[in-house]
Amino acid sequence: MTATRTGSAADVRTDAPQGTGSTATRVLGVFVVVGGVLLAVLGLAVTKPDVDLGERMRPIYVHVPTVSAAYLLFVVNAIGSAMWLWRKSRFWDQLAAAAAEVGLIFLGLTLLTGSFWGRITWGVYWDWDARLTSTLVMFLAYLGYVALRGSILDPTTRATRAAVLGIGSALLIPLVHKSVDWWRSYHQGSTLFGELDPSMGGLQLFTLFLGLSVGMALAAWLLIHRFRVGWLTLQLEEGGLTEAIDARRAEAASAADGIERPSQGVTTAPAEEAKS
Repeated sequence: MTATRTGSAADVRTDAPQGTGSTATRVLGVFVVVGGVLLAVLGLAVTKPDVDLGERMRPIYVHVPTVSAAYLLFVVNAIGSAMWLWRKSRFWDQLAAAAAEVGLIFLGLTLLTGSFWGRITWGVYWDWDARLTSTLVMFLAYLGYVALRGSILDPTTRATRAAVLGIGSALLIPLVHKSVDWWRSYHQGSTLFGELDPSMGGLQLFTLFLGLSVGMALAAWLLIHRFRVGWLTLQLEEGGLTEAIDARRAEAASAADGIERPSQGVTTAPAEEAKS
């Protein structure tokens, strides 16, 4: 059992990244900053008001990217969860955990921007609309996923139970996305994978797709960093366990040597006296 645990720690140390940053993440970071500034300028000042929504169109440039990134991250969580159940690899468990945490942030931003949009459009921050309610249910499901991971100490049990919950929670994605079509809703039709408003001009479409690109890049940047932090934490925990085991072995060996040496002295002393 000890040898297996030591070998696992060695594998973690070998495969783990030595930091949270890389050339790829730096490129993503630069794109997010530059693209975010451009998105703010275009979305707030340059694009014309929508024909139907008017100025109420502007929050959509942020709202749609956040929910799109949340969907994608929860799909990654489901894939990582399924792969953990199949392969029992810590890599997939860490990926699933990171995707759920980052996705929860984006879904929270979706609810926040949606509330502001609802205040502008409907006159209230919250209405028990089908889209809003189903999105809240999905948010609570993934909040429960994160809470579950924090409440179980055994890593294997934690990963398995969280994987089952992650796969089940992913079934809410099509429910949330199609809620405006399946139930009566104040919310407008699906912008993502739906029919784009034909009245949207070229600059509006460009701004929307720029927002999607920036949102996905930010999601990837956060996912990579969160995964690496989790992986380095696992490396530290496994390495600390191995060092503790080695230290205990050294203490046991020293104690054994200390017991043997006095006993040898007791048996040899009479022999030396007899010779003298």
